[in-house]
Order: sequence, then C-alpha cells, then structure tokens
Amino acid sequence: MNREYLRWYSQRLHRDMEMLVFGHAGAKVLVFPTREGRFFEYEQLGLVASLADKLQAGHLQLYCIEGLAADSLYGFHHHPAERIRRHAALEDYILHEVLPLMAAKNGHDCTIVHGCSLGAFQAASLVFRHPHLFRKLVAFSGRYDLTMKVESFGDLFDGYYDDSVYFHTPTHFLPGLSGDWRLDRLREIDIVLTIGDADPFLDNNRYLSRLLGEKNIRHQLHVWDGRAHRAGAWQKMAPLYV
Repeated sequence: MNREYLRWYSQRLHRDMEMLVFGHAGAKVLVFPTREGRFFEYEQLGLVASLADKLQAGHLQLYCIEGLAADSLYGFHHHPAERIRRHAALEDYILHEVLPLMAAKNGHDCTIVHGCSLGAFQAASLVFRHPHLFRKLVAFSGRYDLTMKVESFGDLFDGYYDDSVYFHTPTHFLPGLSGDWRLDRLREIDIVLTIGDADPFLDNNRYLSRLLGEKNIRHQLHVWDGRAHRAGAWQKMAPLYV
C-alpha cells in the first residue's frame, strides 16, 4: 500500500503542517483526527488497516491531516473568541492549501470528509459550510454543538457566543437555512452519521438527524449497540461507511 509523508510551512497558520497519504487512487478522503490525535492517529488506531482492501484496490485515497484542537477549540489558554478564530483559520488552511494539494495529486471527482469524535464535528462543520466542494460526509461519534454540556463534556466556549461560533456550529445554523444555495447542495451529498446507543452524544446526533430531515436533506443515522466512541467500533464502521 502506498504511504506518503508530507510536510510544508503554512503561510495561513504560520507553522509547519504534516500529513500522511494512504493509497494511490480512488475517491479522496480528508481525515480529521480526534481531539488529542495527530495526523498519524488514523493509522495508529488501526483504521487505515481496516480500509486496506479498498486502499489497495484503488477505491480510496486517505489524506490524514492535523486537527490542531489543542491550539484551537480545546486551547483553553486562549480566550474563546481566539479559539473559534483559530478553528476558522484551520478551515481556511484546508480550503486553500489542503484541498488544492489533494486535487493536484488525484483528479478523482469525489471528495469525502471523515472524522471521529471531535474530528466528526470538524468534518461536519466544514461540509455543511462548503457543501459544493464535497460528495460525502462520514462522521463517527460526533458532538455537533460544542456549546452543550453532556456528562464530562462542557461548553468549549465557556458561555461566550458570537457569529463565528454560530456559523461554525451545524445544529445552530442549519435551522436558519431557507432558500439558501447550501440546502440544494447538501441535498446532493451522501451524509453518514454513526453513534452508540450508550454514547453521551446520542441525543445530539438524533437532533441533527431531525434537523436534516426537516430540511429534506438525505442522510443516514446508524445507532450501534453500546458505547461506540472507541477505536474498536470505528475499525468496524470504516469499511461499512467510508
């Protein structure tokens, strides 16, 4: 299987950024890590191995990026306004550096965005904001409202709220979309959400599913038995849904 390491200095983020690419052809998959994960996490967790057949057959090509959560959404040493600004800067980096690189390396017309846990939020936020760029969203065990408090998971913005938080939070801005071009494009995308029936974000996933249904946005919500917020479950999910 092709495995390629890439590193370059990002003018937008003012730092070196790293990436691992797996596979040689097929639909391009942009992969976000979890909160504490890095660009090599998807491989470490055994998820690359779970997709080996598809990668070797040229059906998929993975682009595993840095999520920078510790310096943005979970960067509690920054003011909440700075946290969401840094999250938006990462989105800008993806749009103007990562996606062009992917297009230059692989001309396939399908780009999938995928992530687990916090990576699922980042994937969903990106796709719902820029649906014209993607064909599929695959989100495992996500929380799609980072202002909500669930079990040990608190409001990541400590009560702070502004337009940037609103427009980067799928369950906040989706209800307000009406007659928007994004709705038409979202209705053309394959959206897959997974969650365990014992997971803390189950209600939030069901709420997002209800919002999508109300907007006539086709999607799948797969509820797995037990607590599925773990690598072992994601290894089983990946071949089925990615």
